[in-house]
Amino acid sequence: MNKYEAIVIGVSFGGMNALSTIIPSLPKDFSMPIVIVQHQMSGKEEMLHTILDKLSHMEVLEAKQNEKVCAKTVYIAPGGYHLLIEKNKTFSLSVDIPVNHSIPSIDVLFDSAAQTYKSNLIGIILTGANNDGSLGLKKIRDYGGLAIVENPNTAQVNIMPKSALDIAGADFVLTLDEIKKYLVESDYGK
Repeated sequence: MNKYEAIVIGVSFGGMNALSTIIPSLPKDFSMPIVIVQHQMSGKEEMLHTILDKLSHMEVLEAKQNEKVCAKTVYIAPGGYHLLIEKNKTFSLSVDIPVNHSIPSIDVLFDSAAQTYKSNLIGIILTGANNDGSLGLKKIRDYGGLAIVENPNTAQVNIMPKSALDIAGADFVLTLDEIKKYLVESDYGK
């Protein structure tokens, strides 16, 4: 039986390429919800979820306040808000100050998801140009969750993956194609 219940992904600069490599490869019946924070300017997130939805087998939506986190769905954090997952597995949005110069912040999502899902969470850090997500990934690992980091040698921008490895470490360090293959071939989404 699959112990994992959800996947959270943090990505920044180079994110469209990274996400369009991984998300469209997942089958329609991939059972776990996937929640993504992509650093972006407010207003651009609609384009991101619209593009990914057209490319993907899974439904891709912008996360909404009080919405239940549902299986077989990919959620994108709206620009201008921190995205959190509450204990009852619903989303909440916050307009608190930026964290790591970012709103939405990867750390905020990862921290709240780790507290909710504990060891039943997979955290993935992809390409990016700051250290957002490193402390959140450490929190996921502290709770016994699985940590995957994009290989810094193949990331479009390696600062975020390197920081994640330095601060949190990882269970797996993989290229985008290897991440895609790992998720598709694992039993996690069944």
